[in-house]
Amino acid sequence: MQVILGVIFHFIGGFASGSFYMPYKKVRGWAWESYWIVGGLFSWLIVPPLAAALTIPDFWAIISQTGGSTLFYTYLFGLLWGIGGLTYGLGVRYLGVSLGSSIILGLCMVFGALIPSVYYQFNPQAGKDTIGAIVSSAWGLTVLAGLAVCVLGIVLCGKAGTMKEAQLKTSSDEGGGDTPKPVMRKQPAMVEEGGNPVATGPLQGAAYAEIAVEKPVAVAVDGHGIKATATEYKFGLGLTVAIISGVLSACFNFGLEAGKPMAEVANNLWKGANPAATTEFLYQNNVTYVVILWGGLTTNFIWCMLLNARNKTFGDYANKRTPLLRNYLLSALAGTTWFLQFFFYGMGESKLGNGASSWILHMSFIILVANVWGIVAKEWKGVTPKTRSTLIVGVLTIIAAVLIVGYGNYLKG
Repeated sequence: MQVILGVIFHFIGGFASGSFYMPYKKVRGWAWESYWIVGGLFSWLIVPPLAAALTIPDFWAIISQTGGSTLFYTYLFGLLWGIGGLTYGLGVRYLGVSLGSSIILGLCMVFGALIPSVYYQFNPQAGKDTIGAIVSSAWGLTVLAGLAVCVLGIVLCGKAGTMKEAQLKTSSDEGGGDTPKPVMRKQPAMVEEGGNPVATGPLQGAAYAEIAVEKPVAVAVDGHGIKATATEYKFGLGLTVAIISGVLSACFNFGLEAGKPMAEVANNLWKGANPAATTEFLYQNNVTYVVILWGGLTTNFIWCMLLNARNKTFGDYANKRTPLLRNYLLSALAGTTWFLQFFFYGMGESKLGNGASSWILHMSFIILVANVWGIVAKEWKGVTPKTRSTLIVGVLTIIAAVLIVGYGNYLKG
């Protein structure tokens, strides 16, 4: 029953992550950097301590009494995770949306799932799974098999995306299809984002849009304000950036490991107050999130302020020509929904443990939900049956991976 609850909690978290960008798409008249940081203030600064206060009495006392080394590494991994999300845009720039997303998400899943167990192989700690234990047990091999199947599903979804891009490009060159028509602008200072989410969760989300500046030339703009044309395909450079992004994006899981002493204190305090309890404290990770997300806030705040300055978009926050209240509320909703992914991740982790399984399930559900939203939003309208079939097989493969990982945890239990 604990395994089933863990999988359900991870699904809810994955649904939140795969859906959080939808309110952002309704924001009007603001540049990406403006609504991203407004939502981010809720994601990384406002909601985490509120969630901790509601679930962990005196969580500030836990943080204040934690050793400086633990706080430093927890914050550092949050900072690196933030950089990983921002470098995602460069990976997409040089590899394309589908190939770049597939490589980065796959690497994020693999590194986030396995590196902690490799670390604990050489630095053993009670209750932590080592890579040796994983590869020498039936449950561990089952989980690894689920990881491999999920990576295969990501590859198939990426292949479908590559096929879609090629078909839409051909359709655009021929003057037909569903590719948006370029919008004429006289000044390149402002870019209106009108695309759909292509990555979420640990990668923080990115959007793709097509715009034209002075001439009707299609320009790709990822969610981090980076422009690129289709001629910038550079596999070697893109692969290098994608590897860096994948590794750094997995640092959120490393931050959870580094901040585990805070979660353990919260867990012990809860058990002391509930001596009859036979399970682990469901919300123990909420105190750790506060510190990790300070790191993510640092990275994103600096980047968004730089973009505000470069694009001259500081006026967005008080621009009365835009629906200010609506924009703030939508951004707050998006930011809060984004945080809920980790709120429920912590609940799932309390049932399954913060080993490879939790990270694999988390990433799997994010990718699964994001692709389903793509289908619902008719992003695949007009593609060939072969492309659509490839996507469906990829989604089904990821679902199979979830079942395999869940079975591995059942064997472990």
